[in-house]
Amino acid sequence: MKLLNRRHAVVLATALATLAPALALAQAKLKVAAIYTVPFEQQWVSRLHKALKAAEARGEIEYKASENVSNADYERVMREYATGGNALIVGEAFAVEAAARKVAKDFPKVSFLLGSSGKPQAPNLSVFDNYIQEPAFLSGMVAGGVTKSNKIGMVGGFPIPEVNRLMNAFMAGAKEVNPKVEFSVSFINSWFDPPKAKEAAFAMIDKGADVMYAERFGVSDAAKEKNKLAIGNVINTQAQYPDTVVASALWHMEPSIDRAIKLVKESKFSAEDYGPYSMMKHKGSELAPLGTFEKKVPTEVVAKVRAKEKAILDGSFSVKVDDNQPKSTAK
Repeated sequence: MKLLNRRHAVVLATALATLAPALALAQAKLKVAAIYTVPFEQQWVSRLHKALKAAEARGEIEYKASENVSNADYERVMREYATGGNALIVGEAFAVEAAARKVAKDFPKVSFLLGSSGKPQAPNLSVFDNYIQEPAFLSGMVAGGVTKSNKIGMVGGFPIPEVNRLMNAFMAGAKEVNPKVEFSVSFINSWFDPPKAKEAAFAMIDKGADVMYAERFGVSDAAKEKNKLAIGNVINTQAQYPDTVVASALWHMEPSIDRAIKLVKESKFSAEDYGPYSMMKHKGSELAPLGTFEKKVPTEVVAKVRAKEKAILDGSFSVKVDDNQPKSTAK
């Protein structure tokens, strides 16, 4: 019996020795870092943070992130994460393009997935963008259908392609159902300044706007205070503004983040444009449920929105990508 036990022990030890590397690899978590120039709760960044936190919760990654990193400090933080054993670094490079691309060149074995208006940079820098112009168009249709004054106010952060394309798509959607609608457009030149956005919204409401496009935080607060309506962007804030926010164009970063993690794990990550993974066909974006406004939006408008949504998904309708700065049309 003792001889048999010894044999079993030897067999078991051999099996464990064979499996150990595979088990260690399976249990090893990919180290991922993110660098954000604004707070975690800011609309755009919150979508990246949410997707990465979900991967962390699933046990796929070990995740660290820095928020409110100044442009001047961005390169230093990138280098610290790159030398700290992180296999994937996520962030937004819009205001620090040159520095971010230099860091990526200096660390060719680290994978970078950065929000950028530029092109991918071989071999290891992929770019992404919030290509959510499709639900932005649909939310514009809703806005055009609920305005009474035919005046819509729009407050954006900066007039860069990432903002412009959503505003232009929204305006096109509104005109689709209401050719009479006019727009007031303003940019606050900040990614996170709710008081400034609120003041800009107040000015438009005072001039007759009864629906506000809330590209930035602060706009929905102004609409709520003035008993006007708002259309959300990137995230759904209807729970906070149940009588104000009619609809929202939602961005889901999970398809992009999950793809990047998978490719890094498989050693297949390369320089590519992740923009298309933010589109509706990849479940990277959608029009939020109308929720509290389900029975308040005219049924004929809802029908038109649903028909257009179907056409987008089946490929029979394509929302034009217009990155030009939108202009006010209100007289």
